[in-house]
Amino acid sequence: MSRPSFDDIFGLLSERRRRYAIHYLSRTPDGAATLSDLVEQVVAWETETSPNDVPDDYRRRIEASLHHTHLPKLADANIIDYDARSESIRYWGQPVLEEYAEHVAAMELPE
Repeated sequence: MSRPSFDDIFGLLSERRRRYAIHYLSRTPDGAATLSDLVEQVVAWETETSPNDVPDDYRRRIEASLHHTHLPKLADANIIDYDARSESIRYWGQPVLEEYAEHVAAMELPE
């Protein structure tokens, strides 16, 4: 797998939900997750509250944007494999991308 260019890296990191996805997926065992697990974490980070306290319509909007926009973009960049049918995600790891994502996460993620 080739290393993404800096233009690709900054393009991928230009959207908050993609940054959240990369941050979450880089910390999962074996880089594997489900869309619902990712949605729950993104909901928690975006609202800084328990996902149980978030209205279902907000959760569905996050899920739709990840499913239709952000995960396909990461898959097109060969950062993840995303099976839309099973909603399974496999992150392949990109150290340079993770390094920049980590800097941003330290500034924007809740403690």
